[in-house]
Amino acid sequence: MRRDITFPSQGLRCAGWLYVPDDLQAGQKAPAIVMAHGFSAVKEMYLPNFAERFVAAGFVTLVFDYRYFGDSEGEPRSQLFPHEQHEDYRNALTWISDQPEVDPDRIGVWGTSYSGAHVLYLAAFDKRIKAVVSQVPLINGWNNALRLMRPDHFAQFLEFLKQDRIARYKTGAVNSVKVVAPEGEPSVLPTPESYEWFTHAGNTIAPNWQNQVTVESLEKFLEYDPAGPIHLISPTPLLMVVAGYDTLTPTDLAVAAYERALEPKAISLLPCRHFDAYTEPWVSKTAGAAVDWFKQHLG
Repeated sequence: MRRDITFPSQGLRCAGWLYVPDDLQAGQKAPAIVMAHGFSAVKEMYLPNFAERFVAAGFVTLVFDYRYFGDSEGEPRSQLFPHEQHEDYRNALTWISDQPEVDPDRIGVWGTSYSGAHVLYLAAFDKRIKAVVSQVPLINGWNNALRLMRPDHFAQFLEFLKQDRIARYKTGAVNSVKVVAPEGEPSVLPTPESYEWFTHAGNTIAPNWQNQVTVESLEKFLEYDPAGPIHLISPTPLLMVVAGYDTLTPTDLAVAAYERALEPKAISLLPCRHFDAYTEPWVSKTAGAAVDWFKQHLG
């Protein structure tokens, strides 16, 4: 069973879906999973492929949109600050802990790409989290940007951010940039795979997705080091699901971060690309690995 819900987060409402196992008996409490999407994405973009598998395995599952995105409140739209999204995750944890169907001592978090970064960071500090799955995660914003841009383009990018900061200070203007664009046009995620995935999903299953983020969000991206405290996740069990041919959040950065994590931990390294993780034939493997991990550690 899936129902629409909202929960408060920092004075605004986040919209989400709560999945409850059909066979859950009255008065019975089940383990739960909290999950949200990656960079600019909304919950309609293939997250049901995971949530439906989680609920079928017996987990109450909350899927939500961050503030400023999708069906959630907040202005300016498409403002993407990591620590604000951390707060949304934490408020989602608090909200789901209060639900009558949920055992508050058995809650896990799942994230992918940018939210894969978020759950690494959160699990290091919020010990309400009893298991974490981080799929194709961003590891370090600055290092990742250097992989996606030529050095001369990166220097131009930094100058662009500087000028936008000056303009924001002087005028209060909020400017935005495209998340994806055809090859040769400026965008935040400048890979053909990114353009194909976002445009297809936006045109078919997520018409509420907006192809933009605020320029200030890119400053926050560069400053973001979510795997810096990865060694602090222990003793919370960590599973990283990594795409072996990932050029958007590079495979080698994820593997190196995993090596710095402490036990208990596991890695599922799959011979696929970044966006393959969301659909068949790979989603059976990515979601299946997550289900097995949550079953092992949440019961």
